[in-house]
Amino acid sequence: MFYHVKELQFNARVSKPDPAFATLLLEQFGGANGELAAALRYFGQAFAARNPFPDKYDMLMDIATEEFSHLEIVGATIQMLLQGINGDLKKAADESEIMSLLNGKQAREEFIHKSMVAPQVLVSTGGGPAYTNSQGVPWSAAYINGDCNGDLTVDLRSDIAAESRAKITYEYLLQFTDDPYVKETLNFLMTREVAHFQMFEAALNSIQPNFPPGVLQSDPRYSNLYFNMSSGADIRGPWNEGESTQLGETWQFIDDPISHVLKTNGLVNAEPTGTARTIKGVSDIDYALSMQRSEEVNVATPIGEQVWSQQAKEMQNISKLGEGKTFL
Repeated sequence: MFYHVKELQFNARVSKPDPAFATLLLEQFGGANGELAAALRYFGQAFAARNPFPDKYDMLMDIATEEFSHLEIVGATIQMLLQGINGDLKKAADESEIMSLLNGKQAREEFIHKSMVAPQVLVSTGGGPAYTNSQGVPWSAAYINGDCNGDLTVDLRSDIAAESRAKITYEYLLQFTDDPYVKETLNFLMTREVAHFQMFEAALNSIQPNFPPGVLQSDPRYSNLYFNMSSGADIRGPWNEGESTQLGETWQFIDDPISHVLKTNGLVNAEPTGTARTIKGVSDIDYALSMQRSEEVNVATPIGEQVWSQQAKEMQNISKLGEGKTFL
């Protein structure tokens, strides 16, 4: 269950109204890399992790709930930056102060087009934050549906990337305000992205093996090939020479991809090169890891009667002891 504490996690403050910056800050309220997206991303991922990885479920729910707290901080900050607008808009019988600044139709149009204030703030939310990004695009579940894959070796990598994007967004936002109080708030929110990055990284490292993501190990005929797909000065680096970072294979630099593809019958006849891995060895690992992962899920979630609440589960197990039944 959720329980709302009326105090913010961080003491958000502003020194003065700033509708223009409030518009930019909408990016972290209803944008693709904002706090709502983060909260719902981790909230959705947690369900599939509940039984096979109860420790990761706990972490994901904790961080998701904190992200909802951050959404409240961002919303409160936007509202404070928009102070006065709602009151002025209530002056329906008289021209409000904000509109008196816009003498004439042309001035009003320029006001909107220059994005001094997001139009939705003026005509839809009456001076409050809206679930849009800074350009007025409504929030969409399309931002996060691709991050809930039901496999933590995939989902946690998405989370690390998401925290990186959110961190750099706050870093950019800090350059567009001179309000010391707003800077304090943005610095706190940015720093929590750094903290979450490390939490997700540690959680990923606790799942072994976790590379390649998922179960299947990848084909050793193709896993260390680098195709030189451009002409001109060739650049070499650790991404196309030496050992690969995870599998420890030697990168094979294919200088002439067309010739290589033709000689190998469209790569079908290619043989593993620069690697100790074999097709047979990979097949054996695929089978063993498939059985391991499947058993982890099936043991944690057997088919039959289920109960979600841990407390209810314990109480029902006590009542079922006489019947020889227990809930998992």
